[in-house]
Amino acid sequence: MVINRVGPLSSAKVVGLLYTIVGLAMGAFLTLVAAIGGFGHRGPAGPFFGIAAVVFLPVTYGVMGFVMTLIMAALYNALAKLVGGVEIDLR
Repeated sequence: MVINRVGPLSSAKVVGLLYTIVGLAMGAFLTLVAAIGGFGHRGPAGPFFGIAAVVFLPVTYGVMGFVMTLIMAALYNALAKLVGGVEIDLR
C-alpha cells in the first residue's frame, strides 16, 4: 500500500488535540513544581506562574501542533505527487 495523500485538516485536528494533552500534562507538572517553590519565586508569583502554565501551555502546544501539522501535511501531499508517497507493508 502507498499513502499518496494525507488529509491536512483531519491530521491537524488529531495532532493538535494530542499536543494539547501534552501541554496540559506539562502545565500540571509546572504547577506542581511552582506550588512547592521549585522556581524560587516567593510570594504570589510562584502559584500564579503554575496556574498560568496550566492555561498557557495547552493552548500554545495545541495551536502550534495544529498549525505545524497542517503545513507539514500540505507539504507531504505536494511532495508525494512528485516522488510517489510512502510505501507501507500491511499484513
